[in-house]
Amino acid sequence: MTTQYLVFIILFALQYTGLNAQTDLQTPLRNEINSKLINNEQYTMDWYTMREDKKIMIAKIFTEIKKSKSEVLITTKVKMVNSTSDWIDSTRAKLPNLLPIAHSSFNGQRDMVLQFGKTITGYYLRKPTNEKTEINEMAEGSYFDSNIYPQLIRWLPLKENYKTSISIFDYNPQAGKGIMKAHIKNTRKDIYKDKDVWTVEVTDDITDNQSTVIFYIDSKTRKLLGQEINMGARKMFMELSAD
Repeated sequence: MTTQYLVFIILFALQYTGLNAQTDLQTPLRNEINSKLINNEQYTMDWYTMREDKKIMIAKIFTEIKKSKSEVLITTKVKMVNSTSDWIDSTRAKLPNLLPIAHSSFNGQRDMVLQFGKTITGYYLRKPTNEKTEINEMAEGSYFDSNIYPQLIRWLPLKENYKTSISIFDYNPQAGKGIMKAHIKNTRKDIYKDKDVWTVEVTDDITDNQSTVIFYIDSKTRKLLGQEINMGARKMFMELSAD
């Protein structure tokens, strides 16, 4: 084999690897997010569970995305059926890399507020006992707020067989977890309700990868059309509301 031919093979291999490379771990410091896909948006989803082969509605989920030049704010309100207490979550992140700024979560059982910086500060309030835990944690490394990653998936360069992991921070005083990962296990082209979609299969360390969520994402608009949640024998669905 001539030296010239060997150089050609090496250059071709390097070029091929570059064309097909994808980031193994998405972080604010190193990621494949296309911030141009992030737009102001409002949508409502119906949340169902399955009971004896019947779909039973358990909640409506209202999502609003507000984008400015430097930040994105995502607010989610969950109105449970037969409940007077809403679940309201919001997350703020910097653009274009979605570096977390703040996360708040309020429901009938607990309130939580997080401010992200060199240290993570805030509080966690258990309402039944009125027990308040002050939060002041060091979290080394680069990570996203766990509340944003289901949206972040839509803004990645999805393609056939696309796989990656996402570094996230999730505060849970009972589980004692901090920085962990969500995992895109597979991506494939599909048809969902007569639309071309990317079907994205995801697990995360929050549930010890025991729960699988399938996202149905419009391949043209990148809008979220539906979700399927598999938790062992239990199955739930989220679909765009017709209201």
